[in-house]
Amino acid sequence: MLTVLLGLSGALFYGFADFAGGLASRKRRPLVVTTLAAIVGIVPLLVGLLVLGGRLTPEAILWGTVAGVSGSIGVLLLYAVLATGPMSVLSPLTAVFSSLVPVLVAVASGTRLSPLAIGAIAVAIIAVVLVSSAKNTTGARLTLKGLLMAAVAGCGFGGLVLAYDQTSPDDGASPLLVARVVQSLLMAGALLITRRRAASSATALSSPMDRSFWLIVIACGIADAAANVFIQAALHSSSDPATLPVVSVLNALYPIGTIILASIVLRERLSIIQVGGIALGLTASVVLALA
Repeated sequence: MLTVLLGLSGALFYGFADFAGGLASRKRRPLVVTTLAAIVGIVPLLVGLLVLGGRLTPEAILWGTVAGVSGSIGVLLLYAVLATGPMSVLSPLTAVFSSLVPVLVAVASGTRLSPLAIGAIAVAIIAVVLVSSAKNTTGARLTLKGLLMAAVAGCGFGGLVLAYDQTSPDDGASPLLVARVVQSLLMAGALLITRRRAASSATALSSPMDRSFWLIVIACGIADAAANVFIQAALHSSSDPATLPVVSVLNALYPIGTIILASIVLRERLSIIQVGGIALGLTASVVLALA
């Protein structure tokens, strides 16, 4: 039960971070928002490491670096593909791959799942697709390149979960801090590379960074850092080999947090399909806890 609660909490905070990032991206380019949020996320992780303690071991540095690189690949490809293709298809595809990669690795490593757990995982994946469903009103075309990029982005997020699973509980927040520093550096590098092209385009960064923008970015960075803490805690909450696939599937339910906030803050109406997806996702979580 603790694993499921922590995994769901991580998914919700990821969803909250995506919502805040989406709001901030209405004022600045998504890559700018992602870079700033990654830098902001260093602060709470550093405070957590100083207060709660942890070891900066070679293994923590190694797997933290792997997590940072994997997460950066996922974020960069996700934003790139969502900018050119239909979000209603590519976003759930990314989430599905992010959950399938750790599940397949766990099964290939000899982890055995009960029939009940397998059924719950299948239902949770279906729930991700339903929750992320939305009408495509942009006219964006679905291409093979977009599908492949979304799949690789999902593999990147799945790789992040796999990397955190390799860390030791005694390392505390140190792998998370390493991952966030690596991600910040990679995002800043990508931002510098694309800055000249953006400055010469019609979407140049001309909007001011006002107080509301910074508050949203700070909320995004803190929520994303908290999500990583919950996911790592969920992975270390049990010695059961089935913990990895369960947490990875729960992590893929992050669109629920985004949709809930959008319905409350922006008054966006949920479709019947999305409501059904949320219900299926919560049901699958309960079944996983029982399994």
